[in-house]
Amino acid sequence: MWEHSDRPHQDLPALPPSSDVETPTVLKATVAASRALARLDGACKRLPDPTMLINVIPLMEAQASSEIENIVTTNDELFRAAHGAAPDLTPPVKEALRYREALSAGFRALGTRPVTTTLATEICTHIQGRPARIRDTPGTYIGNPVTKARIYTPPEGKDVILDHLSAWERFVHDDHGLDPLVVMALAHYQFEAIHPFFDGNGRTGRVLNLLLLIETGLLDLPILYLSGHIMRHKDEYYRQLNAVTHEDAWEAWILFMLAGVESTARWTLELVDSTDDMRASMETDIRAVNPRLPAGDITRLLFTQPYLRIENVVDAALAQRQTASKWLTDLADAGLIQKERAGRSVVFVNTRLLSALFTTPLPE
Repeated sequence: MWEHSDRPHQDLPALPPSSDVETPTVLKATVAASRALARLDGACKRLPDPTMLINVIPLMEAQASSEIENIVTTNDELFRAAHGAAPDLTPPVKEALRYREALSAGFRALGTRPVTTTLATEICTHIQGRPARIRDTPGTYIGNPVTKARIYTPPEGKDVILDHLSAWERFVHDDHGLDPLVVMALAHYQFEAIHPFFDGNGRTGRVLNLLLLIETGLLDLPILYLSGHIMRHKDEYYRQLNAVTHEDAWEAWILFMLAGVESTARWTLELVDSTDDMRASMETDIRAVNPRLPAGDITRLLFTQPYLRIENVVDAALAQRQTASKWLTDLADAGLIQKERAGRSVVFVNTRLLSALFTTPLPE
C-alpha cells in the first residue's frame, strides 16, 4: 500500500503479494478464462489457414492499445495503411503500425528466448521507433498534465529501476505455483508500476501480456484482442491499477484482467466461427459468378488480405495481371467485393469480413 502519490515509489512490494491472491473467486474466474482460451486455441488449430487471424487481430490490438494512450486511429484507416491502401500515413497510424510490428517481433523472439527485460526493451524500441532507454533522470509521474496533480510517481534512479525489473523477470519465471493467468495479471501491474521507460510503458506492457500467454502455452498465436477489453473499460483499468497501489486491491485487479481474457477469447472464437461461414459463402458466390475462377484460392486471399490488390493475385500465381484485374472487377460488379481507388492504384475490399471485424461487439 502506497499513500504518497507525490513521492517516487522506490520500494515496490515484491511479487507475489504476501496476501493470498488466488481466492476462490479468482480461481473460478481463472477456470472460465482458461477454458475460453483452450476453446479458442482448439478452433485455431482446426483452421486450414490461420493467416487471417494473424493478419487482422494484431492490427485491432494495435489500434486499441494505442487509443488507450490517446493515439487515436480508426480500424479502417489502420487496415488500409497496413495493406498499402492508404496514400498517406498520419502520425497516429504510424505509431499503431509500430505497435503491430513490436508484437510481431516479440512473437518471433519467443521462438528462441523467454520474456525478459531485454525483450521488453526491444519491444519498446519498436513502439517508439527509436532506441528505448531505462529512465535515468527524475521527474516522471502519472497525473493530470494540466494541473500537474500526481496520481502516482514511479521509482527513480536507473539502478533502482533495473533492480525492480530483475525481480519482475524472476517472478515471471519462478516456480511459485500460481496460475499463468494470475501471473500475467500480477506481472502487468508490476511492470506498469515500475514504469521503466521514458515513453511507451503501457503499450509495451500490453504486448508483454500476450507474449506471457504464448510463452506459458495458453495461446499459440498473438490473436487475443485483450486491449479491446481494456480500451472499452479504460477508466476502470486505471482505477483498478491505482487501487492496487493505494489499497492492495489485488483481487479486483486480477478479476478485471481475467474477465478481459475470457471476453476477448470468446470474441475471437465467435469471429473464427463466423468467418468460416463467410468464407464458405464467398466461395460459393464466386463460383456462381464464374465457375472457371479458382474460387477457393481467391477466397483465401480475400480472407487473409481484406484489401486485395491485383498484384496479390498475380504474386499468388493464380493469373496474369490482365486476367486477375478482370476477375476481381467482375466480382466487384457482382457486389461480392468493393472496388476502390487508393492513390494511383486500385484495391478490392472484402467488406463482409471488415464488417464482421469492426461491428462485432466484445461480449460483456
